[in-house]
Amino acid sequence: MNINELLPNLASYKEQFINGGISYPVPTINFSENGLLAELPKSIKKGWPWDRQTKPSRYQKDIKWPKITIVTPSYNQGKYIEETIRAVLLQNYPNLEYIVMDGGSTDETQQILENYSPWISYWQSKKDNGQGNAINLGFSLASGEIYGWINSDDFYMEDSFFKLAEAYSKGKPDFLYGDCLVIDEKKKKIFYEKANYVIAKYLFSGGILMQHSCFWKAEIHEPILEQLHCAVDSELWFRLVPKRKLKHVKFPLGIVRIQPDAKTQNSSFVEKWKADNTLIAQLHRFDKNISFFKYIQSWFYPREVIYVQKLYKFFSTIDEQKYLSKIKNFDDR
Repeated sequence: MNINELLPNLASYKEQFINGGISYPVPTINFSENGLLAELPKSIKKGWPWDRQTKPSRYQKDIKWPKITIVTPSYNQGKYIEETIRAVLLQNYPNLEYIVMDGGSTDETQQILENYSPWISYWQSKKDNGQGNAINLGFSLASGEIYGWINSDDFYMEDSFFKLAEAYSKGKPDFLYGDCLVIDEKKKKIFYEKANYVIAKYLFSGGILMQHSCFWKAEIHEPILEQLHCAVDSELWFRLVPKRKLKHVKFPLGIVRIQPDAKTQNSSFVEKWKADNTLIAQLHRFDKNISFFKYIQSWFYPREVIYVQKLYKFFSTIDEQKYLSKIKNFDDR
């Protein structure tokens, strides 16, 4: 079966929203010269994104900033989603569209969404058909020039959208990816993760791109394959990345959590990961369509990838501590 036959039509999703009374495009977030920090619900927590914000003055008034659309798929992540929302809004980006698609959470998520609803372009909390479906529903309402999605247990770094827009303005690459910070809840540590050297050949090794730090032009966007349970991003990269103009933004655009319920950590998802990888290989027909398919199955391929990535990260110099210091120590979170 051809993969294109399985991909949903986002225009039909959009039509359903419009028929249901949703105006398109959805509103952009109101920009305030003082920032949104004083307007948002108060919190006793400290640090980014609780009592700090990106300075609105960073965005020069005489520049037409490209519209950014962010989608957050969510389900029962009430423990984390407020941080996710605040880290989007407190970018204070002057041309921002923020869409949250919650799958009908039964925890405190809906109350948090209601608390922040005046500052969200569109949100809903109703049963969906999984993460991929939620992401597709969100992007069917998108009208930005740059797309990205952030899961409801991850969040963006302070100044991320400024750094993203700044990098995009220099040549308007098709696909931008950054470094990230990692919060390991089990080990109670926060560390810096540099981005990999990205070419299509290395996508087969897995984990080459960090989804929470990836953004792309709306014009190259394609739907998520909704039959997948876990590998929704890695399959998408096989369609978005090859033959595109890529740019590595040397900044921790995203912050990811390693926590027990995450699909990458929860043992109950092991079989679903395997099923996803099998389906991806079958649909893309890697054995027929990839000229170097035998090589990526060889002893040499993983060693090449490891060596190249170590070398790339060695020469990718950055002041890691500068960014780690902006996130509160684990015991204070």
